[in-house]
Amino acid sequence: MKTKLITNSSRLILLALVTGLIAGCSATRPISDVALGAGGAYLGHELSDGDPLITAAGAAGGVIVSETLHYAAKKQAEKAYATGYDKGKSDAVKQQYWLYVSMQRQRNQVGSVRLYPVQLPEQRIDGVTFQPSTKLLRIEE
Repeated sequence: MKTKLITNSSRLILLALVTGLIAGCSATRPISDVALGAGGAYLGHELSDGDPLITAAGAAGGVIVSETLHYAAKKQAEKAYATGYDKGKSDAVKQQYWLYVSMQRQRNQVGSVRLYPVQLPEQRIDGVTFQPSTKLLRIEE
C-alpha cells in the first residue's frame, strides 16, 4: 500500500515537473520554482532513500536551476531587445537617407528648362564700369 502511495505521489510530482518544463518561459516564476523545486526534492528523496537533508538540498537545487534559467532567459530577452532597438534605429536612418536622395533626384530632374537671354546695359557700380553683355536666365518648371 505504501509503495502505491509513493508511486502516485511520484507520478504527481513528475507531472508537475514536466508541466513546468514544457511551459518554459511562459510559466510564471513562482510556478517554475515550485515545479523544479518539487522535482529536485523528488530526485533527492529517491536517490538518498528518504534522507531529509538531501531531499531539502534537492529542492534547493531545483529552485536554483529554475532561477538560473530565468536569469538566462531574461539576459537573452534584453540582448534581443537591444539588438532590435539598434536595428530599428539603423533602419530609420537608412530610410531618411534614401528619402533625401529621392528628393534630390526629383529636384535635379529637368522637367522643362528654358533659357531666356537678358541684355544688360553698360553700368557703373561703385566706380567700376561694366560693359554691356547678354546673360542667360535659366527657368525651371
